[in-house]
Order: sequence, then C-alpha cells, then structure tokens
Amino acid sequence: MKIKDHFLSQEIFEIQETETQGVFKTSPIPSNISKYYESEDYISHHQDSGSLKEKLYKFLQSFNLKYKKNILIDRIKKNSRVLDYGCGAGEFVKFIENDFETFGFEPDPDAKKAASSKASKANIIDNIDLIENGSLDAITLWHVFEHIENQDEMLEIFSSKLKDKGLLIIAVPNPTSYDAKHYQEYWAAYDVPRHIFHFSKTGMENLISKKPNWKIRKIKPLVLDSYYISMLSEKYKKSPLFWLKAVIHGTISNVKALFSNEFSSLIYIIEKK
Repeated sequence: MKIKDHFLSQEIFEIQETETQGVFKTSPIPSNISKYYESEDYISHHQDSGSLKEKLYKFLQSFNLKYKKNILIDRIKKNSRVLDYGCGAGEFVKFIENDFETFGFEPDPDAKKAASSKASKANIIDNIDLIENGSLDAITLWHVFEHIENQDEMLEIFSSKLKDKGLLIIAVPNPTSYDAKHYQEYWAAYDVPRHIFHFSKTGMENLISKKPNWKIRKIKPLVLDSYYISMLSEKYKKSPLFWLKAVIHGTISNVKALFSNEFSSLIYIIEKK
C-alpha cells in the first residue's frame, strides 16, 4: 500500500508486511528522519496556542489523561515507580506525578525542556541508562512504540528496567479498525514516515508471543482516538464539513468496534514474566 506523508513532506512511502504476520513497516525509512518531525503543528511537541482547535484538543485530552492514569491506579500501588517513555511535552508525567514516583524519557531537546517546565516532581531524562535495572513498576508508551525502529532491542531494555511482574503499557493505532479501512491511504494514523511500524491487534499479539519474557494481560481501547484521527483524515481529503464527517465516522468506528474489538487505537497491557 502506498501512503503519502499528508502531514508534512507530501512524499510517497510504502507499507509492507514484515515477517511477523499483522505487523507492517514503512519503506523506505529516511536516514534524516528527524526533519520529518520539524513542524510547529507536530502534536507531541506543540505548545499552548490558545486557539479554538487547541482548546478542544486540551478538553478531550483531559479525559484521555484520566483514563490512562486509571489504568495504572487499577494495577500498581500508589508511589510506584513509573517511566513514561517518549513523554513529549510532558502532559502525562505532569498528570501522574503526584500519584507515582515518575520519570519521563524524551530525547528531543525542545520537548524535554517543555516537559521539565511543566512537571515539578517528575524527573525528565534523555538517557534511559540513568534508570536502575529492575527498579520500575511500569513503563508507558503512549503512541510512541510505532516510532521506534529497533523494537526488539528496546523490548529487552524495557524488560531489564522493570521489576518482575512489572507492566509495559503500549498504545498504538490499529490499521484494521473501521476508520483505517474507510480512509485507506488518507488514514491519518499511518503518519508515514514518522510511524515506522503499524500493528494490527493480531500483529501485536504475534509480536509479543515471540518474546519469552512478556505476556499480554489485557487489551483496552482509546475510544476518543477515532474522532481525532477521523478529523485529520477528513482534512487530508479536503472534505467540506470535515468535523461533522469525523464525528460520524468516528462514532461508526467505535460502534463497530464494540462487536469486533477493532478500535482505532488499542492499549496493550503487557506483563514481564
């Protein structure tokens, strides 16, 4: 499948299935991929602008932050040690820092600076080696894992940093959701080439099943993602009344997923054996 980088470069990339069934990879991966993140609109690094779009995003984000925090609260004790890997501008670490001993990993200097300014208690780092082996109760990756090319290596590193029975929580877009199938090459969550990998639910299950030290314990939806992704997809299509069509197709996607479990984005709660 050929996909255009609608967000920034307008270049064409191809998505091909890997040797793991249900896991797909963007090709080619640019050697200078950092330049594909260089936009003020890139959501992980954005700053508050005060615009209506920004206020709406922040309103919806508040629900997602509570939902994500509750996933941790339901599974680990208060004051447990949590690393948010790829914490971006620091919204999640700021939100949980009063409940857990919180670390945020962010390699981008501007995003790291923003996260450090927001979070008063969390320790924001740019080198995961600063985390002691066997010291973490949970590691979260909220729409980060799909950006990582050396995933096998990173899964080993995450395992080394977690305690026994520690949790690895990975949220990624789902290319077998209704909205992905509806928008096809315009589906915003392909986000090539920034999204290097693309995981169907079967693909993530196949990937983790190959790792002897991991086991998927639960899969949960990110329900609001279908609306945001649909809105971006409609804008890429230059649709009139894009917001209305996004509400319609985002709702259809979630209703269909109630029966298929193929939500627009899925959270995998994975335990270290």
